[in-house]
Amino acid sequence: MSYSLNSIVLEPISKEKPKNAIILCHGYGGDGKDISLLANYWKNYLTDTIFICPNAPEKCAVSPTGFQWFDLMDQTEDQILTKSLVAEIKLNKLIDEVKQKNNLKSNQVALAGFSQGSMICLQTGIKRKDQINSIIGYSGKIIDTNHLDKNINSRPKIILMHGEKDEVVPVSFLLEAKEFFIKNQYKIETKIFKNCEHRIPSEGSSIGLEFIKKNLY
Repeated sequence: MSYSLNSIVLEPISKEKPKNAIILCHGYGGDGKDISLLANYWKNYLTDTIFICPNAPEKCAVSPTGFQWFDLMDQTEDQILTKSLVAEIKLNKLIDEVKQKNNLKSNQVALAGFSQGSMICLQTGIKRKDQINSIIGYSGKIIDTNHLDKNINSRPKIILMHGEKDEVVPVSFLLEAKEFFIKNQYKIETKIFKNCEHRIPSEGSSIGLEFIKKNLY
């Protein structure tokens, strides 16, 4: 089954028709294979779920073997927002394809992302008019709080996790996002990992899994 973004697809272990889907978005310079490690862990416990791990739509500016959702190098905030809107269109198209090809409704779809993948998941998921089930974000941020504030269309369940010692995307961005969502009356869960840098720790994988079990199943 092919999608508009080149993707690693993990079919349900149960061999049955998928009851739900999780789309996992990798970080800047990564690829679908990177983030599929998380999907491979989750799939053992979510046996009726199909996992889609796309490559982002652009070759990465600083890592020719990897991909980017949008360029981050030497860009102004306005340029980053503009380029993220292009990526958002492509992720939305993928979400629609996943729904259609697997005969799923929006509330049977979750997004998960790491770093830049978390950023595009938050922006896309909040702006969609047909509400997806949930968003699991690791080490990310809201790309542009002013833009998102004016374009809230739905209220998926959200959990954000971050390493306390992240020097790539500082943990202050989790606090900014938490404040944004509380101000806009979202129910949001957060977790900060002590002595953790820019990565998904095993505890983060487990917390994400429990969040999915609670909300998607």
